[in-house]
Amino acid sequence: MTSIADLRKSYERAELDESASHSDPLQQFDQWLQEAIASEVPEPNAMTVATVASNLRPSTRVVLIKGYDAQGITWYSNYESRKGQELAGNPFAALQFHWVELERVVRIEGVVERVSAEESDAYFHTRPLDSRIGAWASPQSQVIAGRSVLVANAAKYGARFLLQPPRPPHWGGYRLKPDRWEFWQGRKSRLHDRLRYTLAADGQWVRERLAP
Repeated sequence: MTSIADLRKSYERAELDESASHSDPLQQFDQWLQEAIASEVPEPNAMTVATVASNLRPSTRVVLIKGYDAQGITWYSNYESRKGQELAGNPFAALQFHWVELERVVRIEGVVERVSAEESDAYFHTRPLDSRIGAWASPQSQVIAGRSVLVANAAKYGARFLLQPPRPPHWGGYRLKPDRWEFWQGRKSRLHDRLRYTLAADGQWVRERLAP
């Protein structure tokens, strides 16, 4: 049996240099995400969301990014889930993308807000029918007796709404407004490249290199 402590990898695919990176972190993120998509890495849109509860206990989960622009990073979820409750009490969160095949990580921090009802409605109606029914059927993060509860709920709401389920009031979008980004590129001998962008008081981004 291989010891976990003996697992090692040499990172040699690319580099991240200040002179070749964008001054705007959103542009750098767009470049890396598009390269991840073009490289056909598994689920390039998957990101880890970290939140902190009122008892200061952190938790993470993986969700899918659904949009990004100058306003922030957007995803959709159940407002009554654990992450929804934690964001209601503490709106600060962190995101992380890990594109293993490209030896890259992007970390993003900032404050989270709900998107407008109109924006949530518009996205909800682009989802497949079973996903729209699923938003009604699953009391996310709550204890249930078994999978049969979900199946029964899906049947109930499917019969109720047929082909036109409305967006549940407890379901919608979140947008993280970044004030800090970090881009990590694996390099040989563990001398990795790390560039951090911090939002200054004047609205400009300050780019700095961090030791790996």
